[in-house]
Amino acid sequence: MHTDGSLPVLTAKDFTTDQDVRWCPGCGDYSILAQVKKVLPTLGIPREKFVFVSGIGCSSRFPYYVETYGVHSIHGRAPAVATGIKAARPDLSVWVATGDGDGLSIGGNHLIHAIRRNVDMKILLFNNRIYGLTKGQYSPTSELGKKTKSSPFGTVDLPLNPITLSIGAEATFIARTLDADPKHMEYVIRRAAEHKGAAFMEIYQNCNVFNDGAFEYATVKDMRPDTTLYLEHGKPMIFGKNRDKGIRLNGLSPEIVQLGNGITEDDLLFHDEKMEEPTLAMMLARMRHPEFPEPMGVFRAVSHPTFDDLLTKQVDAATAKLGRGRLADLYDDGETWTVE
Repeated sequence: MHTDGSLPVLTAKDFTTDQDVRWCPGCGDYSILAQVKKVLPTLGIPREKFVFVSGIGCSSRFPYYVETYGVHSIHGRAPAVATGIKAARPDLSVWVATGDGDGLSIGGNHLIHAIRRNVDMKILLFNNRIYGLTKGQYSPTSELGKKTKSSPFGTVDLPLNPITLSIGAEATFIARTLDADPKHMEYVIRRAAEHKGAAFMEIYQNCNVFNDGAFEYATVKDMRPDTTLYLEHGKPMIFGKNRDKGIRLNGLSPEIVQLGNGITEDDLLFHDEKMEEPTLAMMLARMRHPEFPEPMGVFRAVSHPTFDDLLTKQVDAATAKLGRGRLADLYDDGETWTVE
């Protein structure tokens, strides 16, 4: 901080560490790292107030590559560690970097509860539909029938949908973006950073070694306009190279319609990310390629009390009533016995 109380002007370079980035050449993780480092210096938060927490996996190397405080924790437990940090230090900006294996398999329980508690943390879930660090086994998001080293005859598991999971856990901010669209990714990360509460971001990320092209339909520029639907609050759901197709509600189900011949933008669904009722967000989350264009952007952004705010108020109220207390008194309180 400067002597006049103002914060120094930060740049992406200020968030670059001296560590060699050890991801495979061409990995989508590089794109995610670049956009995070682009957003962080614009938030008006001192660098020492950021903490990045990770578990295990390629994505979990993230704390080494951002010049902030960081914790490389254990497999799947990053949301639990991040919750503890935010509870103890609510003044910090806490971020979680996790993957589809780390966050949705062994870490699924911790992820769900961090979201449902609305802990004020930003969750970057790198989804490449494969276990990359352990060399190509199928993950919780791998498509049905996927042949991998651990499923040579094809998987018989239905894939988990991270967006529907986060909706079911009542996430207050839910978004999806992809590594091949850095401008959109920057927008989503910025929106999440500005959100008060649990901000969940699914990022489609290409693993060019073990699952290359998993999201080709969404990442190839010539294909993307017809295979993705960019959500904009308050605007009709239009897509296509010529912006001539849209999503309309047919009863309780979405359908693709061609604009013209009596069908106008007013007939289409209009996106509302601020709806408390999550039915629209859930319907959008279930729209998957190839039947529908896959939605990208902010599915839901609502305001609820956060776990850390409620906890702080509770602690303050108890302290005002009972005093600060002593740990020794806690140890000696209640039933005790001596083992001889």
